[in-house]
Amino acid sequence: MTIAQVRKLYEAWPFKPFRLKMAAGHSVVVPHPEWMSFSPSGRTIIVHHRDDDYDVIDLLLVTALKVESNGKTKGNGSKRH
Repeated sequence: MTIAQVRKLYEAWPFKPFRLKMAAGHSVVVPHPEWMSFSPSGRTIIVHHRDDDYDVIDLLLVTALKVESNGKTKGNGSKRH
């Protein structure tokens, strides 16, 4: 994935929640743009979660992006699926 591809989903209007699929096999959901931030270089992002936990993600380790089909995350908004 490229930084530009992630930024395109992040800046989309209207925003739709999306999933970052990681090389290690898990995924991280970005439910709202305010829950994600970019490092100054744009290569690293932080995704915050409902429980005040967060993931620091190197975008070089993201293998796929998936927009949630109904615009909502499944379940209770947990961070990994």
